[in-house]
Amino acid sequence: MAAAEAARTRLDFAKAAPKVFRAIIGLDAAARQGIDPALVELIQIRASHLNHCAYCLHMHTNDARKAGESEDRLHLVAVWREARHFFTPKEQAALALTEAVTLVADGGVPDAVYAEAAAQFDEQELAHVLALILTINTWNRVALATGKVAGTDERTG
Repeated sequence: MAAAEAARTRLDFAKAAPKVFRAIIGLDAAARQGIDPALVELIQIRASHLNHCAYCLHMHTNDARKAGESEDRLHLVAVWREARHFFTPKEQAALALTEAVTLVADGGVPDAVYAEAAAQFDEQELAHVLALILTINTWNRVALATGKVAGTDERTG
């Protein structure tokens, strides 16, 4: 439990910056509107894989299970390209966009990735998917910077 002890010495972001914390919660809630809840979790899981955020990965895989997501799909999100038949074309486009935006410093968002996402989602859906990707990347960075420990989900509901 050394990680849990170390985390206690880090900043409690929600208490130290409550307006900022509530603003991120508001962005998260707004981003989810109109997006299939299963897709929401797939996006959050994939970004959390890429960002190595165990706290968020644990939280969102549990949320996905509670929402009825299959173990097969949860295990294959990280390698979705090799298991495309488990994911719809829309989900594949969202996962590719999630990877490109999350790893934007590695080469931007390729035109082909963007074009496929734009072909699968209408403008409003695409904007919400993008907002969701931005939000989970923010949450990952908050959790990593403040030393959140996987398995200690602090949400109240």
